[in-house]
Amino acid sequence: MTTVLAVANQKGGVAKTTTVASLGAALAGLGRKVLVVDLDPQGCLTFSLGHNPDRLETSVHDVLTGQLPLRDVVLDTDEGFALVPATIDLAGAEAVLLMRPGREFTLKRALATLDDDYDVVLVDCPPSLGVLTLNGLTAANAVLVPLQCETLAHRGVGQLLRTVTEVQQITNPDLTLLGALPTLYDARTTHSRDVLSDVADRYDLPVLAPPIPRTVRFAEASASGATVLAGRGNKGAQAYRELAGNLVAHWDDGADLRTFTAAE
Repeated sequence: MTTVLAVANQKGGVAKTTTVASLGAALAGLGRKVLVVDLDPQGCLTFSLGHNPDRLETSVHDVLTGQLPLRDVVLDTDEGFALVPATIDLAGAEAVLLMRPGREFTLKRALATLDDDYDVVLVDCPPSLGVLTLNGLTAANAVLVPLQCETLAHRGVGQLLRTVTEVQQITNPDLTLLGALPTLYDARTTHSRDVLSDVADRYDLPVLAPPIPRTVRFAEASASGATVLAGRGNKGAQAYRELAGNLVAHWDDGADLRTFTAAE
């Protein structure tokens, strides 16, 4: 069975797209057949994987509006996994979907046509709680929340968790909340640890380990059209590989996900 993981946070700048790309590469490195879906009209995931959104003739927009089947828009990447790209046209898809009954199930129906061709589907939700994010959450088995380790980073987390609860009650009762993934983490400061402790206590939300460290490697990788795992070994790549291993053990064997401690 295909596992669909939505990566969501309505706050921008939390390394959400970096997480989808890097985790996809790490899972592919473990032998998983991976598909990533770009649901952000800005197309940052698409661009970071070496495809120019301005030059694409088809995208996830055509799938969500019923013009093309999902298989017809899938692209290959140099990272060993497949991509459903996004373009600015996706900004108009929300208006189209709002007029349709069952609009929250559009992506789920599209993914069902793949007949388990992939082991894992990662959905990069846009930085909002609109109909595109609802599609991602409704299609998913689980949701992961990247969380920047800085003051006020948790603003909006409560709203996102309420949205997850509503999705569980209305469109996807099987959706599970894996927890928050610490990003842009600086182990040299107590501030990062304090933010994560506050989030865990305030929202009773599991904080996953390992935390993803702040490193310039991520920006360099995105600019080159590759993930951080494509370069030489670094702490960021190591963290995502470890996270991927934890997730595979959780999905395959039911192992508990490793959670963050102040000693990280």
